[in-house]
Amino acid sequence: MSYIMVDIESDGPIPGDYSMISFGAVLVDDHLDKTFYGKLKPISDKWIPEALAVSGFSREETLTFEEPHIVMQNFADWIKEHSKGRQPVFISDNNGFDWMFICWYFHHFIQKNPFGHSSQNLGSLYKGVVKDMFQNFKHLRVTKHTHNPVDDAKGNAEALLTIKKEFELKISLK
Repeated sequence: MSYIMVDIESDGPIPGDYSMISFGAVLVDDHLDKTFYGKLKPISDKWIPEALAVSGFSREETLTFEEPHIVMQNFADWIKEHSKGRQPVFISDNNGFDWMFICWYFHHFIQKNPFGHSSQNLGSLYKGVVKDMFQNFKHLRVTKHTHNPVDDAKGNAEALLTIKKEFELKISLK
C-alpha cells in the first residue's frame, strides 16, 4: 500500500465557509521525488487575513488560481498513477486539519475520496513510537518547514522515513 504525505494551506479554520488555498503531496518512498502541488481558487467570500498570510499569497493572487474541481480531479488522477496495492493511505502532520479540507474538497467537487474514510497522524505515530505524549517529531525533518505545502509534506515524509529506520517501524512503502 502507498502512503501519501499531505499538507494544506487555507484562508480559514474550516472547509466550506473558508477555502483551501493550496496543498502539496509526496509519495512516501526512498526517493520522495513524486510530488503534487495544487493551488485552488477560493470557494467563499469569507477569509481571514492572518490565516491567508501563512500561505504567502494575497487574496488577489488566490482569485487567479485554478478551479477546485479541476485541481481535485488532477490530484485523484495523480494518486491513481502513483499509488500501488490497496487503497492509498493519507498521512499528515496534523491530519485533523489537513484531512478535513482534503476529504471535504474531494467529496464536494468530485464526489469521491481516493483515500476512503480514514487518515493517519504523523505526530501521534511518533508519540506512540517514543512512548511519550509530550514529544514532537519535527526535529526529524530535513527539508525546512516553509509553508510551501510541498516542502512541508516532504519534510514530514523525511521524518516518517527516519522513524521507520531508527525505530524499525513496520510499514510497507510501495
